[in-house]
Amino acid sequence: MFKCCQQAQIRHNSPMTQYQPISYSTHAQQRWKRYTNYQFAAKDSVAALVQQEMVRACMHLPIAFIEQKSTDGATSFLPVAIQGLETEQNLLVAPDGRWLAPYIPAAYRGYPFALANTEQNQQVLCMLADSPLLIAADQAAAHPDSQAFFDADKQPSTAIKEVMEFLQQVQRNRHQTQRACAALQSHGLFTPWPLVIKAGETQQVLKGLFRVDEGKLAELDGAALQNLQQVGAMSMVYCQLLSMQHVQMLGKLAQARTQSQQANPASNLPTTAKGELDLEFLHQGGTLSFGS
Repeated sequence: MFKCCQQAQIRHNSPMTQYQPISYSTHAQQRWKRYTNYQFAAKDSVAALVQQEMVRACMHLPIAFIEQKSTDGATSFLPVAIQGLETEQNLLVAPDGRWLAPYIPAAYRGYPFALANTEQNQQVLCMLADSPLLIAADQAAAHPDSQAFFDADKQPSTAIKEVMEFLQQVQRNRHQTQRACAALQSHGLFTPWPLVIKAGETQQVLKGLFRVDEGKLAELDGAALQNLQQVGAMSMVYCQLLSMQHVQMLGKLAQARTQSQQANPASNLPTTAKGELDLEFLHQGGTLSFGS
């Protein structure tokens, strides 16, 4: 039912054909710009999370687990932030591209870059080949806010190094997250979580999500709990359970979007008058950084 964020798809099971490795021969004269809105995430009903960010994400976003099947039929689980009530719907992205929650999943913050492994098992930094954030050499003058890929010494620029380090940090924590999820799965702690969310006078049922089974958790012995603690799984348990309080936020966002569209049917953009989204219930604060 759910479409995961683009970065998570790329790293887990999507082909890299639309991504191009960053190289001096190709990108020395080109430049790139940072994204200024989140329209690229507007169809992501869930976003993959890693363990390290869940402490912050659970304070603002509802978290669940989704089931994944590998090519050999093996089943695994992945923590995700729930962002929509329907397929290809992200209620956290406003019609004008603003992000509406105080926390932004780390999977989005490396956009439009991603990591890939070569046949020699080396990590390389790639970029969406058709991204509008890629600036051709003859267009650089028209984009003074763009950044270089390489410096005068033919080395990756400071900005590119920062992107690479961030994505590597997320990748390392993704492996740790997978180990923690595998431990939770081995103890049978995932249970289906069919959510019923109120959106105004209607109800929306979300299927395909899983949560931690508190009953089975309470039955674990000391050795099992110690095992979960050692792999960092217990912090994920606490974060997922704490985050469940934010579920109804999605219903309120859906209702606010519907009211905005009804008040201003001629445009998909919220206006400063009667068509404006009423988001007071979000109590927005500053955007939190990952891993800091």
